[in-house]
Amino acid sequence: MIIQKTREEIELMRESALIVSKTLGMIASEIKEGVTTLYLDKLAEEFIRDHGAVPSFLGLYDFPNSLCMSPNAQVVHGIPNNTPLKNGDVISVDCGAFKNGYHGDHAYSFEIGEVAPETKKLLQVTKESLYVGIREFKAGNRVEDVGNAIQKYTEAHGYGVVRELVGHGLGQKMHEAPEMPNYGKRGRGKLFVEGMVVAIEPMINMGTKNIKQLKDGWTILTADGKPSAHFEHDVALIDGKPEILSTFYYIYKALGIESNEEDEFRKVPLVL
Repeated sequence: MIIQKTREEIELMRESALIVSKTLGMIASEIKEGVTTLYLDKLAEEFIRDHGAVPSFLGLYDFPNSLCMSPNAQVVHGIPNNTPLKNGDVISVDCGAFKNGYHGDHAYSFEIGEVAPETKKLLQVTKESLYVGIREFKAGNRVEDVGNAIQKYTEAHGYGVVRELVGHGLGQKMHEAPEMPNYGKRGRGKLFVEGMVVAIEPMINMGTKNIKQLKDGWTILTADGKPSAHFEHDVALIDGKPEILSTFYYIYKALGIESNEEDEFRKVPLVL
């Protein structure tokens, strides 16, 4: 069952989402060659708690850490460890924060040093596909309209769209209805309704769409060992249109990137 949120609830969710956004911005300032993902995970947990929230992922389904950190051929759900990051790596950092009874949850794929051009393109196209999908989250559309848009955009570049892992509704629980796949046929799935909040998160592989799981019970890998990319925003349906509750602004500020990619999804300028 889809749980519609009031405007007041959406504002509480925006606060949780922005704590995640600020955490990812802090990570952007710290993530570099030689740093371990376990070190970054500890920084993130402290940062989230210092902002009056608790890490959503820590203990969720018994996950052992505050961040999911998934480098290179890892798609999602990577467990932080003591292996230093290397020049040329790419890594998905997925973060959640719980405050005032609501979750925020979003992700960004970072480049470490000099990344291969074909891998940079994978990240670029995957991030572009996130906004392609968000545009379809509007009154009158259905769940698979979003997935179809993401699938068509990424498959046109020859990439594989992961089937087994999907986005989701978000609220007082980390995972609510509906599931939000990154593939599908137009006109299928649940109808979008006012007050919905979802996490849209393309998980796109350079090669095959097929995946496998490590024996740790968490880490998901591409079946062919090629890189994967993952970007995620929290989005509310307000007055029939998508409004992004999260932001990559803090990441871009840390990395010196200028971008207006989020502007079309905000009624008013982001208050920071």
